[in-house]
Amino acid sequence: MRKFLYLLFSLALVAVLITYALWTADRPAGHYLSDLRINLAVDQGTPTDRGNLLGIQPELFPTDYQTPERLHRKLAAYLQAAREQGLLNEKTIVVLPEHIGTWLMVSGEKDELYQATTFKEAMNWLAASNPLAFIRALLSTHGENRLDDAYLRMKAQRMAHDYQALFGGLAKEFGVTLVAGSIILPEPSVSEDTLKVGAGALYNSSLVFGSDGLPMGQPQRQRHPVFEQRDVLEADRPDAIHVVDTPAGRLGVLIGSDSWYPVHYRQLNELGAQLIAVPAFVIGRDTWDKPWSGYKGLSTPSEVSLKPGETSEGQAWHRLTLTSQLPISQARGGVSVFLRGQFWDSGSSGQSFISHDGQHFPDGQARGARLLNLWL
Repeated sequence: MRKFLYLLFSLALVAVLITYALWTADRPAGHYLSDLRINLAVDQGTPTDRGNLLGIQPELFPTDYQTPERLHRKLAAYLQAAREQGLLNEKTIVVLPEHIGTWLMVSGEKDELYQATTFKEAMNWLAASNPLAFIRALLSTHGENRLDDAYLRMKAQRMAHDYQALFGGLAKEFGVTLVAGSIILPEPSVSEDTLKVGAGALYNSSLVFGSDGLPMGQPQRQRHPVFEQRDVLEADRPDAIHVVDTPAGRLGVLIGSDSWYPVHYRQLNELGAQLIAVPAFVIGRDTWDKPWSGYKGLSTPSEVSLKPGETSEGQAWHRLTLTSQLPISQARGGVSVFLRGQFWDSGSSGQSFISHDGQHFPDGQARGARLLNLWL
């Protein structure tokens, strides 16, 4: 009798494991409907032959990431709208927001993930439907928050491939220079024109693609992740900054809160940066209008007199982002672009703006995809 029960239990266990394996392998593509509209919110300056900075503030949701093709469709629709309004040329620099590449971590997943009501529930589905990849990533984590580290690390090679194929492809398709927001990857680097990942710490990084679809230089890694990210992300060296030569001029990239540090603008001045792109992201639906919480665990630069709670989050971004504000920044212009949308129970609230001649030209609307253009 005991042998029979053992055999019965073994058969049941095998059946469960086979059913689970079949379930994890099944990736049906659910129904997809997304708003492809985008409005021109800011158009500053007069068209010239010197090119333009074009910020695209998308409005994105988890289902936009179900396949790279879906995300391409949406971003290509935005770029096509810009082309139809005469905003694209061979000297155009397109800037996308922070973490637009990071969410590729949920690409190719099961419908249950996209239908989840909370981020935590979605990540549980991510781990459950990729058990071997999740376990391998968990065993090689580097950050203090092992779970979040594993979620970001488990599909890193595929994410890097999709990131380059998608954003490099868009740059080539529309004949522009494209600042591809940012993506979190372990030890990212470019070798033989290909974005590679390593086995080390996670970095929030941005890559610029030329009109030939190839990376321009090495990834710019974030140097000042805010406190809620520092238990997962590594900070790059203070002097690790890159400038790339584009048809419109020398371009520097400051990711998110890196744009709050005057020293970074002085470094860009020394490298001859004429243009500055700031891919950014502010989490929380109402955060933009709430009191600014300061440098979030990091030391406040001596040149900055702004104190926590003294102004709103949005006003702080306008005061601290010093693109094209002499004498600290000698750049001709800059654009700060924020990721908008709803990722499960996590909303966003940043409002993008153009910087030129010491002035900010903001988009005052809180909802919808937006174009912000600066003629150089």
